[in-house]
Amino acid sequence: MDNAEKNRFVKRQITAALLAALETKELKDISVSQIAADAGVSRISFYRNFQNKEGVLRAYMAQLMNGRINGPKPDKTYPEPDILGEIFACLVEYKDFFLLLRKRNLLYLLKDIIMEILGPKPESPNFSAYTSAFLAYGLYGWIEEWFARGMKESAWEMKELLKIGI
Repeated sequence: MDNAEKNRFVKRQITAALLAALETKELKDISVSQIAADAGVSRISFYRNFQNKEGVLRAYMAQLMNGRINGPKPDKTYPEPDILGEIFACLVEYKDFFLLLRKRNLLYLLKDIIMEILGPKPESPNFSAYTSAFLAYGLYGWIEEWFARGMKESAWEMKELLKIGI
């Protein structure tokens, strides 16, 4: 196993250990030492890969979203793929993970990922940056409310409702 493979393995182990612990505990009640022990790695390995516990969750969310947006499509959730549809499809595909975040009051971490995907870029002109920020934060609000109402609509329906709303 080369260093890159070892590093991916360590990250997967840490992520799995944290997600397992979140099933029974609040994030504040989970120590880095516990995560490292459960993952079978050292605390140094944890901090070599992540700044903090939230960083583990952000990295995992980014991996899921980027995999869905940029990767091969496992299904035809909606007829014409686009970024909004892919975001909603990712939320449905990994529903248990996102519901766990919501249960632990950590869904706000998704806002960072949405901002990375749709938010303003430093090189954007002001009006474009303001518009991007408005849309990204608005999308997060839609998602949060969708979760609160039990995710009754499909990913495709949510994308279509959002298009009508805009």
